[in-house]
Amino acid sequence: MTAFFNMAKTANADAAAQTLGEQLDRLTAPGSLFQKEDGAVRCLACGHRCRIPEGRRGVCKVRFNRQGELRVPFGYVAGVAVDPIEKKPFFHVLPGADALTFGMLGCDLHCSYCQNWITSQALRDPAAGAPVQEVTPQQLARAARREGAQVVVSSYNEPLITAEWAAAIFAEARQAGLLCAFVSNGNATPEVLDFLQPYLAAYKVDLKGFNDRAYRSLGCPLKSVLDTLTQLVQRGLWVEVVTLLVPGFNDDPQELRDLTRFLAGLNRDLPWHVTAFHPDYKMTGARRTAAAELMRAAEIGAEAGLRYVYAGNLPGRAGPWENTRCPQCQTTVIERCGFTVLANRLTAEGACPECRTRLPGIWRTPGVEAAHPHLDGRWRVPRPIHLPGA
Repeated sequence: MTAFFNMAKTANADAAAQTLGEQLDRLTAPGSLFQKEDGAVRCLACGHRCRIPEGRRGVCKVRFNRQGELRVPFGYVAGVAVDPIEKKPFFHVLPGADALTFGMLGCDLHCSYCQNWITSQALRDPAAGAPVQEVTPQQLARAARREGAQVVVSSYNEPLITAEWAAAIFAEARQAGLLCAFVSNGNATPEVLDFLQPYLAAYKVDLKGFNDRAYRSLGCPLKSVLDTLTQLVQRGLWVEVVTLLVPGFNDDPQELRDLTRFLAGLNRDLPWHVTAFHPDYKMTGARRTAAAELMRAAEIGAEAGLRYVYAGNLPGRAGPWENTRCPQCQTTVIERCGFTVLANRLTAEGACPECRTRLPGIWRTPGVEAAHPHLDGRWRVPRPIHLPGA
């Protein structure tokens, strides 16, 4: 009897996945990021560069070849909310601002500890998947303005594999005077960065470690992400980097030294966020990252020469590592707890009020007076938004 119920449960999950797959296949448009190749299409959206024959799908499961045409996700969201910009996390982009954040379904990696697996592993894992809502780029841009957001961000799943949809939204957002940003695993190609660069002001990359073998177990080579980081810095985009510190996976001190020395070699002003892991998805038996481990990793980053190192996911327990300090005189210029900006002492030009050293970042929207709407000490949390009639 137990076997029967297990078979029924599996059959129901498969049917649900098939229904979701049919729905997502309908919500597609012709892609831009591909090349024709010997009766197939070569997708250029992520570092896998999948060669996709007729009727087949790429690694991400959501980009596919239909009669010689690459079809890509378009016209829906699986998640949309107004988040604190600090949640992305961007600490050097409009502190205290709100960011309208949207995401779709799917990913080109398969991290066993993914903390967004419900959306990222859709069509790959029968237990994953979220309801989708049809929407237009114009509606999302209007919603951002209505909600007082200053930034529009593509996140939640892997945005590289839905780059055409993000670009359509970003085009509307930029016309509305909003900044646009990407939150990505960094497994990119030069072609997708060329495609996105005209729209983007900032790009956050998850650098998941510095061990190639471990990286390949997640779904891509380490070099692909390092190459992306190098290109982003060379292109002049504002870049921040996050490493989720997973005990036993990427917390070896020497690995952290190698990782942070690489970042410092690119640019010592790159903000590096080392964040605490909590058990999730297929790693529910692993232990959480302790505050002492998080702060030691932050110290390693500072020792490597990085000027802006932050420790996250443990609000109030990371010592000084939630704050931004002037690298010249060590004055605390932005004080934070979690996603909440408690004080911002930067001058209008983004300089330290004590020694007048200018700190790197995006401190105001071009053409708009500097505004810090959330500096009243209230605890800031994401808030869902209502889209119909946006």
